[in-house]
Parts: sequence; C-alpha cells; structure tokens
Amino acid sequence: MKITFRRTAMGILFLLAWPSLALAQQATTNHNVILRRDPATSSPALEHLADGVRVTLVDAGPDSGFYHVRTEDDQVGWVFAKYITISTEAGAVPAVTPVAPTPPPAAGCDASLWNHVYHSYRLIVKQQCIAVTGTIVDATATQKVKRPDGVRREGDGDTHGWLKVDTEFQNLLNAGNVSDEGGNLVFEIVCRFPVTQKDAKASCKGYTDNVQLPAVGSHVRIVGTYVQDTFHAKWNEIHPVTSITVIP
Repeated sequence: MKITFRRTAMGILFLLAWPSLALAQQATTNHNVILRRDPATSSPALEHLADGVRVTLVDAGPDSGFYHVRTEDDQVGWVFAKYITISTEAGAVPAVTPVAPTPPPAAGCDASLWNHVYHSYRLIVKQQCIAVTGTIVDATATQKVKRPDGVRREGDGDTHGWLKVDTEFQNLLNAGNVSDEGGNLVFEIVCRFPVTQKDAKASCKGYTDNVQLPAVGSHVRIVGTYVQDTFHAKWNEIHPVTSITVIP
C-alpha cells in the first residue's frame, strides 16, 4: 500500500505528540577534512569540507574517533573528531529527537524488523510492503574488498546488496541508484553481520537474522519495505528485507 502525503503528514504529527527534546549542537571544522559515509578511513568520501565549515552534530558523542555530522547542504556523514570544534554558544536550537517510523503489519512483511533498523528516521517509507523481482549482482565488484556473497558489510551490521530489477520494476530506481549504485536497487538485510559502530549495537541486540541470501546471479523475489535513504545520494532501497526467495 502506497503512503500518501496526507497519511505521512498525519503519522509525523502523531509521532511528534510526545517529543523528547535534544539540542541541535553546532560545530565547525578546524581543518580541511573528508566527510565519509561511515566512521572509518576506508569508507567512501562523500564530500571534502574546508576549514571553517559549519556543521550540526547528528550524535552528541564521537564514535571510533569520528563525529556524525550534517552539513549545511544537508549531506550526512562522518568526520575525524579532532578536526571538529564544538560550539560553546548558548541558545542552541531545540530539535525533536528522531523517532523511528513504525509502519503497521502488512501481508508478507515483518513489521518488527523496524526495531532493528539503525537510525531509521533517515528513511522515507514509500511503500510499507513490496515484493520485487530481479537478479542479485555483486555490490562488491567495485570495492577494494571483494566478497563471495556479493554484499558489502555496513558498520551497523546490515548488508548493502544490489538487485538488478526486472523490467517492470525499473520505476523503483531514482537518480541516486543510477549515479552511485550501478543502476541497481539496494537491499539491506538488517543485523546480518557483527556490528562495528558503537551507537548501532543497541539496534541489533537480542536479534538474530534468519534471511536466506542466495548466490550472486540468482533470480529472486525480495520482500520488504521500499524506502528512500535521505543520506548519501538519496537512493532507493528495500530496507529492511523480510525475505529473499529464489524464483525461475
């Protein structure tokens, strides 16, 4: 079932009815620095920030020596903590603590998986439950580290897989999928691998992934929630994945 603008707006108002307030902490770069996708020097660069650029902290504390920040042009990523100077100015703007979207159960999809999606507030739910067919391709082919299962391992424990969608699902792709994901639809199986990001450990605590991941080249049906990731290049994804089934 597609999410209409009206229903999305009503859902947001409902979630904001009991807000927890936090301070949107401002900061400034004190050196030329790379904004990276994940808190690691091996992570892809999203942007190069000059000395003196203003940013907003997404999380109050550093993780693995990096701060999670949002830039003024709305890019979100990680920068070396030593190159960030936290603002000491009073009167920071209050902001609502992000609240995870919780779509109701739908046929074929496990709504409880939202409890294990790291920073789910970054995802715009476009369809609560969808079944998409296509062929699994190797998402690590362009990476320094190649993996036989064909999926990248995210710091939050999720897969970053690629599905070359069948013709009838081409409309699920956007410009971000084309420019950054090889023209493929991203799929994320949550908590598949050991979590390396400290702030993501709570999302996977007590959860064991049971999704079967077929081999690269398999023609499959993926069932899950169709979303747009507002970070990175704003590509579309199936995230979280409920199931993957090999089909003829």
